[in-house]
Amino acid sequence: MTASRAPRLGLLAWAAAMAVAAWLPVPEFWITLANYIGLASLVALGLVLLTGIAGMTSFGQAAFVGLGAYASAVLTTTYGASPWAGLVAGLAIVVLGSAALGAITMRLSGHYLPLGTIAWGLGLFYLAGNLEFLRKFDGITGIPPITLFGAVLEIGRSLYLLIWATVALAVLALLNLLDSRPGRAIRALRGGVVMAESCGVNTPRMRLLAFVLAAVLAGLSGWLYAHLQRAVNPTPFGLNAGIGYLFMAVVGGAGTVWGALTGAALVTLLSDWLQNLLPRLLGQTGNFEVIVLGGLLIVLLQRAPAGLWPLLTRLGHRRRAGRGEHPALPAPAGLRVPRLAQPLARRQQPAAGSTVLEVRRARKTFGGLVAVNDVSFSLQAGEILGLIGPNGAGKSTMFNLVSGVLPMTAGEVHFLGHRIDGRPSRTLAREGMARTFQHVRLLRAMSVVENVAIGAHLRGHRGWLPAVLRTNRAEEASLLAEAQAQLDRVGLGALALREAGSLALGQQRILEIARALCADPALLLLDEPAAGLRHQEKQALAALLRQLRGEGVSILLVEHDMDFVMGLVDRLVVMDFGTRIAEGVPQAVRRDPRVIEAYLGGVE
Repeated sequence: MTASRAPRLGLLAWAAAMAVAAWLPVPEFWITLANYIGLASLVALGLVLLTGIAGMTSFGQAAFVGLGAYASAVLTTTYGASPWAGLVAGLAIVVLGSAALGAITMRLSGHYLPLGTIAWGLGLFYLAGNLEFLRKFDGITGIPPITLFGAVLEIGRSLYLLIWATVALAVLALLNLLDSRPGRAIRALRGGVVMAESCGVNTPRMRLLAFVLAAVLAGLSGWLYAHLQRAVNPTPFGLNAGIGYLFMAVVGGAGTVWGALTGAALVTLLSDWLQNLLPRLLGQTGNFEVIVLGGLLIVLLQRAPAGLWPLLTRLGHRRRAGRGEHPALPAPAGLRVPRLAQPLARRQQPAAGSTVLEVRRARKTFGGLVAVNDVSFSLQAGEILGLIGPNGAGKSTMFNLVSGVLPMTAGEVHFLGHRIDGRPSRTLAREGMARTFQHVRLLRAMSVVENVAIGAHLRGHRGWLPAVLRTNRAEEASLLAEAQAQLDRVGLGALALREAGSLALGQQRILEIARALCADPALLLLDEPAAGLRHQEKQALAALLRQLRGEGVSILLVEHDMDFVMGLVDRLVVMDFGTRIAEGVPQAVRRDPRVIEAYLGGVE
């Protein structure tokens, strides 16, 4: 079995095993437990997308379970609608509600975000418990069973196949989404907003998308729950339930699809076992299983912070590494159908000698500190311009002003004849500006080729629904073929399926350049690419940059290592204490007394 097909073959084998289990003469209680595991798995899958992959912690997913359950309960009991109409209405309410809540909540960051999810989770819980038409805390009873192809699914065993077929489809949809252009954009959120935006990702939209999709999975679980239980009340949808769902995702592995199923099964089974065992051991009743599960979570977070499924996967990788094998990640679907790949459209590059970038009296202050003091310079097409200076000279601040990361206090930046200061990084990426970072920003657990493909985000257009339905295969093949071509261009083609985090620092810096080149930029911004590199790695980097210049790429190189840039760049701009102190060809700049004083502290 190849690594590229393993996830979906594993899904097929698992689904077949679950289907066979429906016909085995097992106790009804086992079927009931399996149903609850399936319902919890749907919510945990949403939390994997939202928390483990997109990096946004939510304690309020149980509220969306409640929305899906109550919507169907009201429609079917009060208005006599079909449960399938209840499903459509429930999911519509969940989408609208989560979009409204997400538009507010997703603006929060740090500890404010989970606190925000707790706030609206509690709010929805008490709202349901105090509304008369929802029958307050007594809840709604007499919910009709689901009818499917004439069969009435009114007992747990009859609903078992529907629940687990839904889980299987959710797993397949999530695997398809993550193996796509929008999926890579969502995964890029964990690499930081600055990195994602520099590749053209609309991070607020991607955060909201992940939030809504996670809520839809929770709402779907709620619909199934309502027609399994045939009654609903607010208790299963409170804060405790929300914490429990997050607990499942963390235990199994919040960053992996299979971790959601592992965590849901383990926590559900362990809770049931402890509920029966602990009262007999202690001689009294109580929620003692919560105490034990909390202690186990603390131990798990110390020993396996990524969760159980990644731990098992890592052990398998170590075993192969012990045999001298370097573990390869599964190949993205687009790499498996190269026949569908078409060359991507290329940007019209600026004419040789034309002005690509012009900075006019750029100024940036932080309170009373002047970090950049009225600096001006320009960059011509097909040129490598070096922006150098000792540590603390203001180079990186100037770089961030040009790339849209920081707003300017005063001055202007013009790119390809248009004023761009004040625009966000994703807009500049669309206009042809790509960058790397002083401190490497990669998605370490993703493959090398997928990291590079993030750079081509704006060169595709298919959204999340084609990704889920796998109707985006031609575009995916084209984007990944471009990513592979850029890896070949920079000499990393043989490492395409390696984990990005397993590469040496020098290779990671080259990888960032490949990601930037995948955007087909008119201007490449490199922020201290030689920092931390050994002499031979610097020589290899210099050779690559000369090659790119020869291919017509315009480069702004920010660097503090004068020896590295002297034989590489066409012109130099030297900064010290936020001010431009020299500009010209390398030979003239090297002899400038102000430059010598800035670097050596005195004039020769």
